[in-house]
This record gives sequence, C-alpha cells and structure tokens, in this order.
Amino acid sequence: MKAQHYREMSPDELESKLEEIQRHLFDLHSQAVTEKLENSKAVTNVKRDIARIKTVMRESEKLKTKNVKL
Repeated sequence: MKAQHYREMSPDELESKLEEIQRHLFDLHSQAVTEKLENSKAVTNVKRDIARIKTVMRESEKLKTKNVKL
C-alpha cells in the first residue's frame, strides 16, 4: 500500500492497521519457520508497510508539535 493512502487515514485507523499488519507479520514468520511460506518476499513487503505506517504516524506527530510551538 502507498504512503499516501496511509496519510489519508485517521490516527486510530493507523494504529489498528499497524496492529493488524504486525499480527500478519507474526503469522508469516510462523509460516517461514514451519516451511509453509509460499512467498518469501511477503515478509519484506509487510515490514515495509509497517515502516510506512510508523513514518506517517511520526510525521503527523511532528506536525502537531510544530503547530503547538507556533
């Protein structure tokens, strides 16, 4: 998913999406251990999605603190 899509989401939606994706990553790791993982690139893609969400959350946090200082 693109970062722009995450930027359009509310903070609550981002947190729930982050939890959902982290659970999915755990499932993928479990599949990798049991050798049932069909697409090894999926782990990398999920990690990138987690990074995108955390980046968007941090950006919005920085904007809030910047607006408070003004």
